Amino acid sequence: MKIHDFHLSYCSNIHPGETWDATFENLKIYIPEVKNRLKHKGPFGIGLRLSHEASLILQRPERMREFQDWLKKANAYVFTLNCFPYGGFHRTKVKENVHTPDWTTPERKDYTIRSFRILAQLLPEGMEGGISTSPLSYRHWFSSEKKKNDAIQKSTDHLMEVVEELVKIHQETGKLLHLDIEPEPDGILENSDELISYFHNWLLPKGKMALAEMLGVSTDEAEKLIKTHIQACYDVCHFAIVYENPAETFKKLASAGIQIGKIQISAALKVMIPESAVERFTLSKRLEEFAESTYLHQVVARKKDGQFASYPDLPQAIEHLGKTKDLEWRIHFHVPVFLDNYGSFQSTQSDISLVLNQILSYPKITNHLEVETYTWEVLPEDTHLTLGESIARELSWVIGEMK
Repeated sequence: MKIHDFHLSYCSNIHPGETWDATFENLKIYIPEVKNRLKHKGPFGIGLRLSHEASLILQRPERMREFQDWLKKANAYVFTLNCFPYGGFHRTKVKENVHTPDWTTPERKDYTIRSFRILAQLLPEGMEGGISTSPLSYRHWFSSEKKKNDAIQKSTDHLMEVVEELVKIHQETGKLLHLDIEPEPDGILENSDELISYFHNWLLPKGKMALAEMLGVSTDEAEKLIKTHIQACYDVCHFAIVYENPAETFKKLASAGIQIGKIQISAALKVMIPESAVERFTLSKRLEEFAESTYLHQVVARKKDGQFASYPDLPQAIEHLGKTKDLEWRIHFHVPVFLDNYGSFQSTQSDISLVLNQILSYPKITNHLEVETYTWEVLPEDTHLTLGESIARELSWVIGEMK
């Protein structure tokens, strides 16, 4: 939906189901319900999560026409895709396999190019579109700096093939599409400094040479094309977990020449660590409710000396709770954006308010906004609402913050 000059939606990765039939059925159920709950009368934007399996079906001309006909009747449009998860994302053990296959593989490249061809057909005229994707790979899969660098080089080669395709799509259709790399804790790229380093030390110097040869253009033109077609996805939860200040991060990225293609509006779980052993034991028992087996819940701790430490998942963090000097934990658990506390726990909701204030003050940052809370099925029961009510309540809260 349009709010001021922004396209706002929720990410359909909230819905279980990897097939196109399941994806489409969920859209047909929930888009009208959410529009009705919000009393929204105009066109409604969709942030579409499209799995590899679903993309193979939607690329078929007859299925594409069927979806386009429904979008017209529903007064809805697609402006962004979430292609970070390639395969199963609900009711299965996902964990670090959310990165599989990673950007070192042709499977990831081919899936992304296919998805861009689909987006080009769905995107309304005169609108740019983006696809959010993995931060190259999962860093703990690489046992040495050399192996990680080899993975970065392979990933860069594949990204250049994507850019080549996006240049062709732009020339053929006039539609400007961008791939939005989404840093997250324990990704190869997990914060703004690592994203900037990747652009300056790999993507631009190495990528522009390859792209210039692919397209028969100068290296200066190739660099401009890379900056146009590869951007950042700023997931508020992810950047809050690594304790980044939104205004400072936006300024850093702009100074580095990195555009933000999409902001994912999401909140992390925030926990202040008590001093006493008894209180820490009680805290560990409460945290176990959030230590579920589907998703990876990385933890970044702020210590008494001002340093930071990270744990690959919440169970490992809980194991260390009794012997740490941590003051605060931020946990990769996408909690509902409309709540700022969960009993004695808090959320990083205030970071969302800071981000929205920034983009309202400087609207050139991006105009693509996507609420992304996908953990409804694994949240503790006392936070449950019906799914349609949950989606509408999140969007309503964001709209209220933007008034």
